[in-house]
Amino acid sequence: MSYMQYSDRIYALLTPLERALLKKLSTPQKIQDYLDTLPINFEMTGETCMSPRATIRAKTAHCIEGAFLAAAALAYHGLEPVLMDFQTLPDDEDHVVALFRQNGRWGAISKTNHAILRYRDPVYATPRELALSYFHEYLMWDGRKSLVAYSKPFDLRRYRPEKWVTSEKSLVWLADTLDDAKHFPIVSKKNRRLIRKASNVELRAMKIVEWKPPKKFKKRG
Repeated sequence: MSYMQYSDRIYALLTPLERALLKKLSTPQKIQDYLDTLPINFEMTGETCMSPRATIRAKTAHCIEGAFLAAAALAYHGLEPVLMDFQTLPDDEDHVVALFRQNGRWGAISKTNHAILRYRDPVYATPRELALSYFHEYLMWDGRKSLVAYSKPFDLRRYRPEKWVTSEKSLVWLADTLDDAKHFPIVSKKNRRLIRKASNVELRAMKIVEWKPPKKFKKRG
């Protein structure tokens, strides 16, 4: 299947309203601007892993839902729908971003509620270089730096667009597949013990959020 054929198949699956929205999201920068307008999905009624179609309808997203939507917008415009997964210590939560390249440099589109783990401008020479830029932002409340590994770029064109772009079913299967994909360690075993804990001012910065949780929100786990 050629790349243009893939974008054509996405176009054919979309409703007129979906096409109108994705048509506007013609660059990674515009995609990020749109994701920033969506309130965070606090999963008030249970865990979700929505497709781009469901996310557009719900007008809310958490990190992987934002990454799926960003990838769909990139593919709509004939760009690579590529994801990167970040794996952490067991006590922390993984993160997913959509990758893009402009003028030979890598950047990342990211949906998050915090002042960290956000969008990356296209200034990185390799995916690893980009992944490393997240290392010092991935913190636990006790100061531990928790980022352990990152995935190789994961191209969603391996799947039919109807299986993930417009699916009405949960994409937890895709999240699991991404988690099982090949990952590379961030820190060598010899250097792991040399990692310094975050300072108090860094931990205070983690308290900054873009969207406040509803009053009835109670974090699970």
